[in-house]
Amino acid sequence: MNLDLNLDQLIQQLAQQLKDDPIMTHAPKMVGIRTGGEWIAQRLHSALNLSEPLGVLDISFYRDDFSRIGLHPTVRPSHIPWTVENAHIILVDDVLYTGRTIRAALNELFDFGRPQQVLLTTLLERPGCRELPICAHYVGARLECHQKIKLSGPDPLQLNIIEDNREIA
Repeated sequence: MNLDLNLDQLIQQLAQQLKDDPIMTHAPKMVGIRTGGEWIAQRLHSALNLSEPLGVLDISFYRDDFSRIGLHPTVRPSHIPWTVENAHIILVDDVLYTGRTIRAALNELFDFGRPQQVLLTTLLERPGCRELPICAHYVGARLECHQKIKLSGPDPLQLNIIEDNREIA
């Protein structure tokens, strides 16, 4: 089942909010969390005309829920093509749900250095399901906690409600 959301419009809305944020005066760098966050970050990076190349985090080894959800990850290396130390970073993910993905991403990001600031931007948020005290600065849309979704892409970028709990985003 498709959600009635215009993803291009949500991404443009996020881009506009970021353009108006004070972080833009600090030559921010952008990092997308693989896979869906990377797709959203690619579009935001382009819309914002950021000069530094896009960074990508693969958080597979930083997750704390391997045994619980039975992850069998295909791990690809993270790629941060600039210095993290004292950088102003826009961290991008597709869905903010329990907060565990963001915690893992921050742990990995800090392994690269200590940024000055990290601003979290997410396409979708499922409030009411948070397990960790994590919140996004910018959110494209909010869904019900019980709505399980899957983002597919990158072209076309499509969002679906998942009825089968084994495919949770």
